[in-house]
Amino acid sequence: MTTPRSLIVTAHPEPESFTHQWAAASARACAAPIESHLVQEGFDPVERAAHFGHEGRFDVLKAQENAADTDTLPGDVAREVGRITAADRLILHFPVWWFGPPAILKGWMDRCLVNGIFHRGSQRFDAGLARGKSVLICATTGGDGVETARDGREGDINLILWPLMHALRYCGFEVLEPAFLHGVHGYQTGDARADMEARMAATLDQQAARLASWDSRPRVPFNADTDFDTEGRLKRGAPAHGPFISHRQ
Repeated sequence: MTTPRSLIVTAHPEPESFTHQWAAASARACAAPIESHLVQEGFDPVERAAHFGHEGRFDVLKAQENAADTDTLPGDVAREVGRITAADRLILHFPVWWFGPPAILKGWMDRCLVNGIFHRGSQRFDAGLARGKSVLICATTGGDGVETARDGREGDINLILWPLMHALRYCGFEVLEPAFLHGVHGYQTGDARADMEARMAATLDQQAARLASWDSRPRVPFNADTDFDTEGRLKRGAPAHGPFISHRQ
């Protein structure tokens, strides 16, 4: 059996951060890992006409599709697309900032989940062009496990990151249940800091085992294409996996 290739994407401006340490633990646990350090490599997260030498009205989807079809993608995007294409598994490492991923990771998705390569109008969700690939999110939060739970004041972290996971699902990726380390920030002192550092060390120690259990790790549930009618509305009797897609009352 061929060993799966893993792409590790890291989104944090500080190379000595725990996010980078966690990503390094992932790299150590993978055979021949591919790595993208978005900030350190100077990735531009803003999609714009200048990337394509485009003049006039800029239609992002059409520009991406044309560049994909003519092999004229911008250099930084072509590099990332090559990495994604070469990988069977993606591991996304990032801190949760303002109830979402850092802007550079969102921009990486905007630019690198290219229309014409990972999805097309008729090839999305169950038919997404990235099907056969899977993704694990490894993220830190500043709030603790109580605050980021379903009844916590910072909101359910799984719900907060659902749009990101749904975007990956749109392209056909299988999304594993995320791995979180809560309560990670630089303001911890005394016993609280000692506890945080112990939890950080344990997370690093456990990463190899976490990745070894990839195939058995629970998957995030999404509706199948057949759960929707011809207008794209959830059918009566179809499962509802969360408040973003649910039955009308």
